[in-house]
Amino acid sequence: MYARNVKSIADAKAIIKERGLEYVKVGVFDIDGIMRGKYMGRDKFLSALEKGFGFCDVVVGWDSYDQLYDNVSITGWHTGYPDAEVRLLPESCRDIAWEDDMLFFLGEFAGKYEDVCPRGTLRRVLERADKMGYTVNAGFEFEFFVFEETPHSVREKNYRDMKPLAPGFFGYSVLRNTVESDLYRELLDGCVEMDMKLEGLHEETGPGVLEAAISVDGAMAAADKASMFKTFAKIMAQKHGLMATFMAKWSPDWPGQSGHIHISLNKKGSGKSTGKSAFYDAKDPDGMSKTMTQFVAGQQKLMPEFLAMIAPTVNSYTRLIPGFWAPTDATWGVDNRTCALRVVKGSEKSQRVEYRVSAADCNPYLALAAAIASGLHGIEAGLTPEPKIEGNAYEKKFPKKLALPTTLFEAAGRLKSSKVARDMFGDVFVDHYAASREWEEREFRRHITDWEMERYFEII
Repeated sequence: MYARNVKSIADAKAIIKERGLEYVKVGVFDIDGIMRGKYMGRDKFLSALEKGFGFCDVVVGWDSYDQLYDNVSITGWHTGYPDAEVRLLPESCRDIAWEDDMLFFLGEFAGKYEDVCPRGTLRRVLERADKMGYTVNAGFEFEFFVFEETPHSVREKNYRDMKPLAPGFFGYSVLRNTVESDLYRELLDGCVEMDMKLEGLHEETGPGVLEAAISVDGAMAAADKASMFKTFAKIMAQKHGLMATFMAKWSPDWPGQSGHIHISLNKKGSGKSTGKSAFYDAKDPDGMSKTMTQFVAGQQKLMPEFLAMIAPTVNSYTRLIPGFWAPTDATWGVDNRTCALRVVKGSEKSQRVEYRVSAADCNPYLALAAAIASGLHGIEAGLTPEPKIEGNAYEKKFPKKLALPTTLFEAAGRLKSSKVARDMFGDVFVDHYAASREWEEREFRRHITDWEMERYFEII
């Protein structure tokens, strides 16, 4: 049986028996979009398919560096870190391309932990879209740098003087993607095998930076694929003695790494029909329907309030500076890559909005939830966007209300005080997530940077 043909608990049991597997691999994504998981014995797995299983709830109570939050309520020393309920998703079954004959199953947090589950958060937003009569499609694009380094070597070098896979600028280079064709092809073929097919993979402009565009799919499937791509692209690189990073910005000398999201809405169809585009209007000069205009208006209005879900790390905000292909205000334009929102004018099938403020360090579930929820609010409230931008958005001045937060702490505060966020995502999620971002900023402030030492040690 082909792993992607598994659709039910019965199918999952059948493929385990057919392959005679003693173990499978299971994983869940935490608040930072990091996959946490383990090998699970066959008998335990078969039981978990029916009843779920327990996963120490510390994974919702610590940061990306395994440091315990001291400001959240859902778990902590005060609860004793009990097990969190996790449900397995049979339909997520995949062969792991870089691990022979090993199956992978995705899980998601359940019970009270569903309120803070990234996948659960996106599902609640999509259920709202469904009630409004829409289905959502999405596709992610990630830029990521590849280095001739290992987890040991980067630490030995203190993350300095790292050697990129290739030097200098050479965007869209056929020379380099042919010289490195074995690496490119292994990534391309592995992504096909794991049902996260890339529609494009090319050399970006910068030393050792690649850009991968993951094929469009339904919104939840797109987020699953994007999340797994980030994990397994790093796995493949390390198996080759390389390292891939999805940091928003690893060097002040190079542009940051984007994680753009393409989104479209369809009207719900009946039977086998997928419905017609809710975004396309052939009579409009830009192909934009009234629904799309309102959707973009909601994204524009709420981007400053939701930014913590889209730019989730301290490092995210080093990318959001003028002149480096990243927006600094909640702007929109038609086929304008200097804007935070780029309307892609197309046909009935291709009319969409590109959410360009997002970076490669995003948690795909939460970034997509924020991008969709804000658009749905625009439809519900009948919003009208600010005038579209013509020309270079970086050279223009905008109303203060369009300015994006400049720090993670500010962004967390905006999210925490957002009434729309609480309506869309729930109080439990907003409070927990905002607290986790405030913790992240606090952890940063506790540390002395190399910049501070070089600037102040002798002179001040």
